[in-house]
Amino acid sequence: MKKLFTLILIIFLGQASNAFDVVYPRKNIVTINSPSTFFIGSSNPKDMLLVNGEKVKVHSSGGFAHVVVLDEGENKFVLQCGDELKTFIINRPKKVTGGVYVPPKLIEYEHKKEFLTSIENAPLRSTPVDVGINRMSHFEKDIPLTIDAELSNFYRVVLGEDKKAWIAKTNVKAFEGSLNSPAVVSGCDRADNDEYFKFIFHLDKKTPYEITEGETFTLKFYNVKDCPDNTYIFNFPYKENSGTQKLAGYSGNYDGNDFVLKIRKFPVTAKNKPLENIKIAVDAGHGGSEAGAIGCCGDKEKDITLSIAKYLEHELKKRGAKVVMTRSDDSFVGLRERVDIANENESMFLISIHGNSLPDSANPNEHQGTSIYFYYNQAKSLAANVLLTMTKQLGTQNDNIRQGSLALVRNTNALSILIEVAYLINPEDNSMLIDHHFQKRCAKAIADGIESFLRN
Repeated sequence: MKKLFTLILIIFLGQASNAFDVVYPRKNIVTINSPSTFFIGSSNPKDMLLVNGEKVKVHSSGGFAHVVVLDEGENKFVLQCGDELKTFIINRPKKVTGGVYVPPKLIEYEHKKEFLTSIENAPLRSTPVDVGINRMSHFEKDIPLTIDAELSNFYRVVLGEDKKAWIAKTNVKAFEGSLNSPAVVSGCDRADNDEYFKFIFHLDKKTPYEITEGETFTLKFYNVKDCPDNTYIFNFPYKENSGTQKLAGYSGNYDGNDFVLKIRKFPVTAKNKPLENIKIAVDAGHGGSEAGAIGCCGDKEKDITLSIAKYLEHELKKRGAKVVMTRSDDSFVGLRERVDIANENESMFLISIHGNSLPDSANPNEHQGTSIYFYYNQAKSLAANVLLTMTKQLGTQNDNIRQGSLALVRNTNALSILIEVAYLINPEDNSMLIDHHFQKRCAKAIADGIESFLRN
C-alpha cells in the first residue's frame, strides 16, 4: 500500500510539473510598448501547444518561449494545450504623431554659484545623463562644488580651469558664501600595513576629487591652490620591484579634511591553495519581496541564485577562503547594504550571482549562455578568467564580459563582478539552472575561475 501511494505521488508530481502554465506576460490583459513580445511558460511536452493556431516548440523539461509580433492597438492571443485554453489581450500603444522635439538648452550663468552635495554617494558624471559608463566619482555629503551652468536635470561642475563635469540637481543644495575658494594640500603621510598601501593627504578643506585607472593609478584633487590647472595629481606606481602591482581593490574618502586613500596589496598566494585566507563576499541576487526573473517552469531567480551562492560558499570555504554571504535565506537586502557587507568585511572579491532575462523586443530562443559584468578595469581580468572556466566546464555559450553600470559592480573596495549564469527565460538554459547538479558544477567553475585569476 505504501509503495502504491509513493507511485501515485510520483505520477502526480510529474503531471503537476508539466501543467500548462504561462509565467509571462504575468497578467491576461497587459500593455506592452514594443513591436514584439514573448510568451514564457511550461506545458506537457507530449501535448501540442498552439498560439493562435501556430505550433510552439516545447523543451523536454516542459519549458517554452514563443515570440509574437504586436500590432498597434489591441492584440488577442489564444494559447491552447490539449483541451485547455488561455486568452491574453496585449495592448500596444499607438504612436503619437506630430509635435517637434525640443532638446534641452544649456543655461550658462553670468556668475558661478556655490553648492554642497546633499546625499552620500552622489555620482559625479562626465556627461549630463544618468545612465551609461560616465561616473567619475561618488562623493560624500557636503563636498563643495562650483557650478557654472545647468542643462535639464543637471548642473555643470567646474573642475580646475579647463575641466567640467555634471551632477544631478537632486544631489546638491545651494550654499550662500565663498566656501569654494581653492583648497590647499599641505602634505601626505604613509601608514601602510600588511594588507594595504595607505596614503593620508592633508587639506585645509574638502574639495572635489577623482580616482582613475589607466596606465597609472591616479588621484586628482580639483580646485587646489598653486597647482597647474588648479589640479593636484598623485600617481600610484604600478611597478613593484621587478613585477607589476595589480589592483586588488581600493577606497578613497574624507576623514574630516584629511583624504584617506587605501590600495589593497595584491596577496602572495600558495600555488597549490591560492584561496587560502582570501576574503570573498558572495551575493545571491534578489530575495524576499524581490523575486527577480521568473523561469519558464515558474522557478524564481531569487531561489536559484541563493542555491548557487550556497554551493559557492561551501566550495570556497573548502579551499580555505573566508566567505561572507550578503544573504543566506529568502530575505530582502538592499543594493547598498550588499556592498556595505562586502566592504565592512574587507572582502577582496565581491561575486554577485544572477539569472538573465530580456526585454520584450528580444527573442528568448536566440539568447543563451553565461555573461559577466564589471565596471572598473581592475575587475576585467577576473571577469574574463571566471567566464572562461564557466563556459568550459559547464558547456554554456560564451555570452561575453561586459562593462555595465550596475550597483554591485561599481564597488571599488573589492574586485566586483556580476555573473549572469544563464537565461531563465530560455527553455534550454532554464532547464540547466533549476538542476542542482548543474548548480554545484557552476559553483566549482566560479571558484576555479577565481583561482585562475590569482595564479595568473
